[in-house]
Amino acid sequence: MKSVLVTRPKHQAGSFVQELKKYNLDSVVFPTIEIRAASGWQIPRISGYAGAFFTSPNSVYYFLERLKKEASLELEQLKRIRIFAVGKTTAKDLARYGITTEPLPKVADALNLMQEIGTEEIQGKSFLFLRGSLSLGVIPAAIAERGGICDSITVYENHPPDLEATETVKKMVREGKISCLSFTSPSTAQNYFKAVGSTAVPSGVLVAAIGNTTANALKELGVKVDVVPEYYDGPHFAKAIAEALNAG
Repeated sequence: MKSVLVTRPKHQAGSFVQELKKYNLDSVVFPTIEIRAASGWQIPRISGYAGAFFTSPNSVYYFLERLKKEASLELEQLKRIRIFAVGKTTAKDLARYGITTEPLPKVADALNLMQEIGTEEIQGKSFLFLRGSLSLGVIPAAIAERGGICDSITVYENHPPDLEATETVKKMVREGKISCLSFTSPSTAQNYFKAVGSTAVPSGVLVAAIGNTTANALKELGVKVDVVPEYYDGPHFAKAIAEALNAG
């Protein structure tokens, strides 16, 4: 049975592992990021913003759980402004808090999301951007270019994997026990190659990215990307990996 390295955080890996099982693919879960709540940030006054951007389920969880516990009025105010989500999973997580998001682009990444928002919707307005410590800053840059103001709040931090797990995975990849390396964010890719100490990928091992943002981050590292799904979600990602492995 072929194996896929799953690099997303452990608490988010289960659903993707199940998708891979549908295609008779085994999984090796190696979280290249440990997610922790960031400290030191102040709860903002939501009424001062025209909209807010969430780029991951982690940004939803760590921001909204704190609002729910400490500032329920701000959480209610959040439901009154425009909310933008990158990806179906992020949108679904927001819906669990009773928050409706703007329509998602067909290609669900930050770049395509910003391309579908007109300059007149941004110019002269203030927005809130909820981010992790390794955010690439695509959205704040696009807002600034169009004459808007963006306040970024780091609500969670990404930490590297432990050394013992890293050595185990390096050995498995080296010995041909892993058929595909899968990455679901730029930070999972960056942390993986930093942890293993090399961007070399053994011959015959595929590299899969869930979307163009992750693929571009891999290319910047000098890593060839073999698989990018048509739609950027777990089920389509698993299917694209399975098709590529079966074709090989």
